[in-house]
Amino acid sequence: MVVFPKAKINLGLRITEKRRDGYHDIETIFYPVGLCDALEFVVSSAAGDKDILTVSGINTGGIPEDNLVLKAVNKLRVNHSFPYLKIHLHKAIPVGAGLGGGSSDAAYLLKAINKCFGLLINDQDLSSLALELGSDCPFFINEIPSFATGRGEIMEPVPPILTGYYFILLNPQVSINTGEAYRNCRPEHTSASLMKLICSPVSEWKELILNDFEEFAFNKYPLIGEIKNQMYKSGALFSLMSGSGSSVYGIFSEKPDIPVKLKDFVIWEGVI
Repeated sequence: MVVFPKAKINLGLRITEKRRDGYHDIETIFYPVGLCDALEFVVSSAAGDKDILTVSGINTGGIPEDNLVLKAVNKLRVNHSFPYLKIHLHKAIPVGAGLGGGSSDAAYLLKAINKCFGLLINDQDLSSLALELGSDCPFFINEIPSFATGRGEIMEPVPPILTGYYFILLNPQVSINTGEAYRNCRPEHTSASLMKLICSPVSEWKELILNDFEEFAFNKYPLIGEIKNQMYKSGALFSLMSGSGSSVYGIFSEKPDIPVKLKDFVIWEGVI
């Protein structure tokens, strides 16, 4: 079985409070985009009683046993029986990029195994399993534009407000550790909810919608801030860093001319 786990972007990201459990409460809007990995599994014919994962494409920088894909399989095996698998993951979504690639891979595998082997797990229970793997992992169970609060697991659908806009996604080829990013940000309650702010025209979002991780990321990697500035110079209606970084997106009314010096950083573009 082959599936194609999609990336997401964040339309704004505010850190509102640090929780007693060590996590942070946030407010954001998750929005799926076309950049995707490829994930394939077959029933393993190898001797032994374990799942096998191989990875190609972008280097994940870790061993297979630490990959969220295998962790997702192990979560399912606690209460469900299905054959051992040979899994191959081809990475196109950069790691440490604020695009949810690892979470998407894990969630898509949960869904695919559930469907392939008739485990009959409902979406609510799949989302609960996914949350044990990552705060943004439940989003990828249904993967529709969503206003997210709590750790990111409390979601409310929002209209597909970016339909028809041209989108450019760039990655500066640096990885940002999410834990470090949170440690360098100050929680602050917001005066206006993103649910209200996104009702404004996209051309007005520049003055309204923020990502609380940008200050830390831009200070550590000035190139990220420069990419965002270049998006606006190229005619973007709105540009922002996604998640805790390091990817930056630009939203345009039509396909723009991108400066030559930025073209090597483009990892996906197209109409959403």
